[in-house]
Amino acid sequence: MAVNPAVTGPAVPDARCVIVGGGVVGSAAACFLVNQRAFTGRVIVIERDPTYREASTPRSVGGIRHQFSTAANVRISRFATDFVRNPSRFVRTERTSADLAFVENGYLMLASRAGAGMLERNVALQRELGADVAMLGPAALGKRFPWLNIDDIALGAHGASGEGWIDPHALLNLFREAAIAGGARYVTGEVTSFQRVGDRITAACCGNGETIAADVFVNAAGASAATLCDLARCTPPPVAQRKRQVFVFHCRTPIDRGCPLVVDPSGTYFRPEGTRFVCGLSPPPDADPDCDDFEIDYSWFEDRLWPLLAHRVPAFEAVRVTGAWAGHYDYNTFDQNAIIGRHWELENFFLANGFSGHGLQQSPAVGRALAELIVAGHYTSLDLSIFSPDRIARGAPVVEKAVV
Repeated sequence: MAVNPAVTGPAVPDARCVIVGGGVVGSAAACFLVNQRAFTGRVIVIERDPTYREASTPRSVGGIRHQFSTAANVRISRFATDFVRNPSRFVRTERTSADLAFVENGYLMLASRAGAGMLERNVALQRELGADVAMLGPAALGKRFPWLNIDDIALGAHGASGEGWIDPHALLNLFREAAIAGGARYVTGEVTSFQRVGDRITAACCGNGETIAADVFVNAAGASAATLCDLARCTPPPVAQRKRQVFVFHCRTPIDRGCPLVVDPSGTYFRPEGTRFVCGLSPPPDADPDCDDFEIDYSWFEDRLWPLLAHRVPAFEAVRVTGAWAGHYDYNTFDQNAIIGRHWELENFFLANGFSGHGLQQSPAVGRALAELIVAGHYTSLDLSIFSPDRIARGAPVVEKAVV
């Protein structure tokens, strides 16, 4: 893909850079920044909880899929696959090998008759961009996945290679360790204010009394992105904190151990996790308020998820819930797509927010992209300008039709 040659800002290879948020996106940015050959500056990552106990990354199901409807999203995730297969090709690490536990079983996106046309169009784009996605009709689905009920399914799209899931902790730890090995400094603290002169941030002030001056600042604060912009006295991005529940269940009847991550037309998803399965379903928009708790509503599984699971896989009539957890999306209420790049009101303040559940798989490409913007002033590998923050100011959403 040709990158946009237009310079979007001044090159600052000797910058002092403060990244607020040390989760997978912030740590990826730090990692790629210190691995930029032209970069001679310093990187400081401010993370309020170094245990990551309540962070979004460890509570992810770890999926990587190429099956999107927007070209840039397909390319982002294809780079994620290249990265997780061989991280040492892209960043220097202290490890001789990095096992991210990539289970390459693929995604299986199912469509009813009403959704078949859209699925066909999506797959045509994905294949054009090099994704290895197979289109399967009902007969082929029944032969390949005999445990599926396909009575109401018109088409399926299966990622034959490059898709699957990884260990979220392992990817976060890899980025963090590689960033520190390259000279990045991690600071435990919470930003409580910024010092600002005109359209430039000059320092971040933490609750522990430490003031950290820098040339460039990156907002990678996840669901707290809008709060951080309020502190910087600039227009906040439309990012909200939305709770998502993941349930773990045991199925009495074994099914194929090569089961992919299956996405039902209802939006329900499930995938194997060892000898068990994990599953989830996003609530409808009118029942999806901002939320910061981690409480589990088991009636959501009993009343909503289980009937959908049992309909799609008859063996799932007899299952037993063995666990559950909740995490939070940094949900972009504008268009559910990433917000990446320089804030339109500030010269040296970059946003990396609003991933709406895709942050883990998009972190390698986003981290690299932010490093390029900071060091070179423009993208040099993959053009992600479609996700520029100024699209929000312009009222120009990016429509992604394959949101799970």
